[in-house]
Amino acid sequence: MDLDFFTSYDGTKLAYHATGDGPALICLPGGPMQDSAYLGDLGGLTAHRRLIRLDLRGTGRSARPEDSTTYRCDRLVDDVEALRRHLGLDRIDLLAHSAGANLAVSYVSRHPERVGRLALITPSILAVGVAIDGEDRLRAARLRSDEPWFPEAFAALEAVVAGQGTATSWQAVAPFWYGRWDDAARAHQAAQDEQRNAEAAAAYAAPGAFTPDTTRAALARFRSPVLVLAGEADVAGPPRAMAEVAGLFPHGRLVIHPGTAHFPWLDDGPRFAATVTNFLNETETL
Repeated sequence: MDLDFFTSYDGTKLAYHATGDGPALICLPGGPMQDSAYLGDLGGLTAHRRLIRLDLRGTGRSARPEDSTTYRCDRLVDDVEALRRHLGLDRIDLLAHSAGANLAVSYVSRHPERVGRLALITPSILAVGVAIDGEDRLRAARLRSDEPWFPEAFAALEAVVAGQGTATSWQAVAPFWYGRWDDAARAHQAAQDEQRNAEAAAAYAAPGAFTPDTTRAALARFRSPVLVLAGEADVAGPPRAMAEVAGLFPHGRLVIHPGTAHFPWLDDGPRFAATVTNFLNETETL
């Protein structure tokens, strides 16, 4: 894996990791504000694309900025643009996971001419103002009802959905984030607290970060192909809401992977890599 650095608009030194073969694919992590290491090789996608994983400012190997207000999502757009310029790319294919999708659509809103294809993986909906109700989440969760950990986790999820969640509740719902709650999923989950910059995460969605009406209007004019990939059992991004996200784009496509949750490349790597690669390699518009 190649680690490299560039200097963003305000002098902050940012890191990115380049791995794999093929055309470049810029990858934006979620968290929010989590070290991009958790993306790994995205289920073997490195066999088809050269992944450029950006460590957002203050995460991973990137420096912490002097001004903490630059952690706000809309201000991170300038970091993505600085990376594009550094790489010397006229247009970029862009993949974003979870909270990273807020940054991706904000970038598209401001620089639509710079994006070729856009892949949103189990995306957050903050930047576009899509609503997810509690029943959407519980419906996805019930798909796991035959698993031994389900009763305790479902009770905790009901508390969270009702606005009564505690720190213990949030820990108890962890199995729902993964299509298989096995040792690999437990290790992946355990690593996340150390990978996330809590100060940056607190500033990420500060007032002014998102203007959903403006963003939705911009996405309605975006003519490039868009993939929205949902996990069938994802309580964070249930399929109904993900369909609404896909519908915001003139050429949006929803693909739902069965048996997967919030990290579909961990749950079914070959299917994930095939879906994303086929989308990126299509020559016709959707």
